[in-house]
Amino acid sequence: MAVGTAAALLAALGGILWLAARRFVGSSVQRLHQGRDSGLMRGKTVLITGANSGLGRATAAELLRLGARVIMGCRDRERAEEAAGQLRREVCPVGGPDSGPNSGGAGELVVKELDLASLSSVRSFCQEMLQEEPRLDVLINNAGVFQCPYMKTEDGFEMQFGVNHLGHFLLTNLLLGLLKSSAPSRIVVVSSKLYKYGDINFEDLNSEQSYNKSFCYSRSKLANILFTRELARRLEGTSVTVNVLHPGVVRTNLGRHIHIPLLVRPLFNLVSWAFFKTPEEGAQTAVSLASSPEVEGVSGRYFGDCKEEELLPKAMDESVARKLWDISEVMVGILK
Repeated sequence: MAVGTAAALLAALGGILWLAARRFVGSSVQRLHQGRDSGLMRGKTVLITGANSGLGRATAAELLRLGARVIMGCRDRERAEEAAGQLRREVCPVGGPDSGPNSGGAGELVVKELDLASLSSVRSFCQEMLQEEPRLDVLINNAGVFQCPYMKTEDGFEMQFGVNHLGHFLLTNLLLGLLKSSAPSRIVVVSSKLYKYGDINFEDLNSEQSYNKSFCYSRSKLANILFTRELARRLEGTSVTVNVLHPGVVRTNLGRHIHIPLLVRPLFNLVSWAFFKTPEEGAQTAVSLASSPEVEGVSGRYFGDCKEEELLPKAMDESVARKLWDISEVMVGILK
C-alpha cells in the first residue's frame, strides 16, 4: 500500500515537473517573437477593440512598447481608464527612459468608449474618430463575447453574432475611409480555431429557432473569416490589407460564462497553466500582423502562431462570404 502511494505521488510529481518544463519551453519559444525594433510603430495610430483586458490588453502593451499611439476602444470607460493607467506604469515607468512625451520610446494611450453591442455606440464612436483622428494606421478587431447564455444586443441581435461579427462589421466599414487615406494601413481580425464547428445558417442568423452557445460562438468566428476574405477582395488596389488570426487557447476572462465545478477548478487551473498560452503569448500573432514588415501587402490570409495556416473549404466559400456581407449591410443599416 505504502509503495503504491509513493509511486502515485512520484508519478504526480513527475507530471507536474513535466508540465512546468513544457510551460517554460513554450514561453521561451514565444519570446523569440518579441525581439522587435522598439520604434517600429512610432508615428502610427492603432485602434484596438476590447483593449482593457486579456488579449487586447496584451496587444496594446506590446504595440505601446513599439512606439504606437494606441486607442483603446472599450465598453466600460472606468475599467479601460484603470487598465490604461496600469499599462502606462508598466510600459512607461515614471522617471524611466521612456517617460517623456518626446523621448522617442514608448507610445501614447488614449481611451474611447465603444460598445459593440450597440450600433448607435459604434456610430458615435466612429463619428468621434473621424472628427478627432487625422489618421488610422491599424485597426485590430479584438473584442469578443464567448459562449454566453442567450441574450440580445441593444438592436435585437443574438449577442455573440451581434458583437463578434456585426459590431465589428459596422465599425470597420465606417472607418474604411480613414484607413484608406492613411494607407498603407492594416486591419487585423481576431477569430478562433473553433470556427471549424460553425456554419452560416442564413435562415436563422439570429438564433431564434434554436440556440447553442458553443455553436453560435463558432458561427461568429466563421463569420469573422468570411468577412475578412470578402473585405480583402473589396480592398484590392487600395493599399489597405486585412488578415485574420486565431490566437490559440489563451488564459483570459473570455470564458467567464463557462461554469466549472468547484471541485474540478484546481485541476483546470493546473491544466490551463501548463497548456494554455498567456495573454502575452496569445497576442504575438496580432502584434506581428499589425507591425511586421514581413506581412506588408499580404491580405486575405489566415494566421496562427505568427505564420500562415490553411482554412477549411467552408471558410473560403466566396458565394457565402458575399451573401453574408450583403445581409450584414442590411442588418447594421448601411443599406436599407
